Amino acid sequence: QVQLGESGGGLVQTGGSLRLSCTASGRSFSTYTMGWFRQAPGKEREFVAALTWGGGSVYNANYADSVRGRFTISRDNAKNSVYLQMNSLKPEDTAVYYCAAGLTRATVTANAYNYWGQGTQVTVSL
Repeated sequence: QVQLGESGGGLVQTGGSLRLSCTASGRSFSTYTMGWFRQAPGKEREFVAALTWGGGSVYNANYADSVRGRFTISRDNAKNSVYLQMNSLKPEDTAVYYCAAGLTRATVTANAYNYWGQGTQVTVSL
């Protein structure tokens, strides 16, 4: 059974940093697009960042405009894991963050992903 598990969320002050981790089990995800989405209370789930396999050892990153330059997505295929380093956090980054995996190039589209984690809460205080 395929499972994705997130960790690393928490409470941080404005301007602080957090590093989210997502570990997959049940299969190898080296050729899968791995993405991060988030959902704030009362809002729809939105795309944050994704890494798409470009062949061989090449992966292409894509970011939402709201996080570009502050967040960095990375992956370690040996650990079947993907990470989201979040710097210069703002109160508007407060949300539940979800890890997702899919055989898709439609990286910003939540419905394109096959597997989802249960989410980890990130709260940024003033």
